[in-house]
Amino acid sequence: MSDNPKQVKISNWGPIGGVFFVAYIGAAVYFWHQASSFWGDIWALVKAIAWPGILVYQAMRAFHV
Repeated sequence: MSDNPKQVKISNWGPIGGVFFVAYIGAAVYFWHQASSFWGDIWALVKAIAWPGILVYQAMRAFHV
């Protein structure tokens, strides 16, 4: 047996996770209102997940980074 105590990594992402969750719900509702079919509803949920990455990509493209 080792004399080293167990190392425990504590992550404090709770508050920011809540912010991300609320942002996802808001985006899902926004895109959901634009959908007109079942697959449109599914696509709205996918877009709600992907919109932050698309936003960053477009911002970097606009700044010619």
